[in-house]
Amino acid sequence: MPLKNSQYDEIMRAYNRRQLHNKHLLDQHTQEAYGRIPRLEEIDHEIASLSMKKARSLLGAGPAESFDLESAIADLSEERKCLLRAFGYPDDYLTLQYDCPLCRDTGYVGTEKCSCYKKAAIELLYTQSNIREILKRENFDTFSLSYYPEDFMDETTGLSALDTARLAKEKAVGFVTGFDTAFDNLFLYGDTGVGKTFLSHCIARDLIDSSHSVIYFSAYDLFDLLAQNTFTRSEDSAELNEHIFDCDLLIIDDLGTELTNSFVTSQLFLCINERLLREKSTLISTNLSLKQFKETYSERVFSRISSNYTMVKLIGNDIRIQKKLKGGNQ
Repeated sequence: MPLKNSQYDEIMRAYNRRQLHNKHLLDQHTQEAYGRIPRLEEIDHEIASLSMKKARSLLGAGPAESFDLESAIADLSEERKCLLRAFGYPDDYLTLQYDCPLCRDTGYVGTEKCSCYKKAAIELLYTQSNIREILKRENFDTFSLSYYPEDFMDETTGLSALDTARLAKEKAVGFVTGFDTAFDNLFLYGDTGVGKTFLSHCIARDLIDSSHSVIYFSAYDLFDLLAQNTFTRSEDSAELNEHIFDCDLLIIDDLGTELTNSFVTSQLFLCINERLLREKSTLISTNLSLKQFKETYSERVFSRISSNYTMVKLIGNDIRIQKKLKGGNQ
């Protein structure tokens, strides 16, 4: 997925900083080496002069030289290396260094993005997701079905907690797999501590690793931020609002735990509706039942969600309590 302009600019600014840092380092090396070994400066001037003669000769812009320019330059380069070694410097001490020799810190090899650019993009997306450290622990590799009992049944569906969790994981994996080919949204609901947030982290991890922009907010933090941006107009707040509306996946966690009022309801509808219009996916998790959700956020909001989201229910015993009873955080 292509990065947003602001994200691309941030990565390219980092490349510019690397280039400036390495150029500054070379200038320091040059000043130090010239001070200790004056002959080095003479050699560099001679190499530059001979290189210019060679270029003119190749272009037919100067007289044909009677001696071997290439050999003369090679001899001077060898003398340069010998002097550096004699004074305890490495051969490349006066050569511009690169953090990435493949692209020479430009981000591109020819017209293709370098592998270091792709790593930088994923690194940036992790940083902007707000859940960088959590995703190291909570992902599909660490998602366990062992916390969902077979004897805990959902009377409505007739499915056990284990069956429901297995189905939820399948839908989550399918959501990630089809993310670029089919527009979809997820609504995770169920009691406290049954793995809704964990499952949303699994999805976020896989999408970020495939270079998609993901932003995670608790419901409280999101509406607090939207309130600040609504009543404090600035260029920064406008840019942040745009990012919330336009990132590849927005995760709103624990919807229903915030102080709900008419402003929150209107902002939730605005956010959901705007992202639907742009066909940008949203994942919502809540401890509320569907009936409670409708009563809390209005029929209009519930209608938008029920019509455009895949509803995924999780049931079972509180996993946090299960972990504590087992004596750890495994």
